[in-house]
Parts: sequence; structure tokens; C-alpha cells
Amino acid sequence: MPLKEAAAKVRQNAHAPYSNFKVGAAIRSRSGAVYSGCNVENVSYPEGTCAEAGAIAAMVAAGETEIDEVYVIADSPMPVSPCGGCRQKLAEFGAGHVPVIMGTLEGQEQVMTLGELLPGAFNTDHMQGR
Repeated sequence: MPLKEAAAKVRQNAHAPYSNFKVGAAIRSRSGAVYSGCNVENVSYPEGTCAEAGAIAAMVAAGETEIDEVYVIADSPMPVSPCGGCRQKLAEFGAGHVPVIMGTLEGQEQVMTLGELLPGAFNTDHMQGR
């Protein structure tokens, strides 16, 4: 399934009763498999889960740990980028050159790499000697 289609489909399942802002994300792993996730809000706002985090969790649960491509979609006037926390989560499993396609329901898209979204990402290089 194409990433855009997977992200759009899972977006419909988002649990967003507080913000009414549904987001879907799909990632293609190194093996070529596609994993998707949607945002899941909680009345205790910080306890919700972003779509990207859900897709990553599905990938890891399936035994994979490398991202090759990401697609994020939302019903917004312009493409929505992953939040700061999700940028770091994506950087945990994807190299700086990995493309992140951000789209709207109307078809507008913007493409950036993980490195462009999170320059200077915190990584294992910062943990040398530990």
C-alpha cells in the first residue's frame, strides 16, 4: 500500500475528541513493510499519543527498527510537520537523509529530510564513553 494511502486511511481512526484534529502517519521500514499510526488523545492532554509515535510503535512491535520513508497527513490548510518529540523519535530509527512527506487532505505536499526537520539531533554520538 502506498504511504499516502496508508496514512490517510489510518487518520480516519484517530481518537481526537478534544482537538478534532486527526492526524495519520505511515512509515516504510527498511524491509519495505508499511506501518501506520494515528493520534490518540486523552483528556489528560500530555498523555496522548502522536500518529508518528503510533506508527513507530507498530514497526518496533513487528521487530523492525529502521525507517526508510515517512508520510504524515492532516486536515489542515498547509502540510503539518511532526512535533519536536516525534522528530526525535523518528531520528531514533531513521537516518538524516530519510524523506518525510507532509500532506493535506487536499493534496498539498511538502518534503523534507529528517536532517532538515531536526538538525543537530541528539543521538548515540552524544553518549560516547558511557
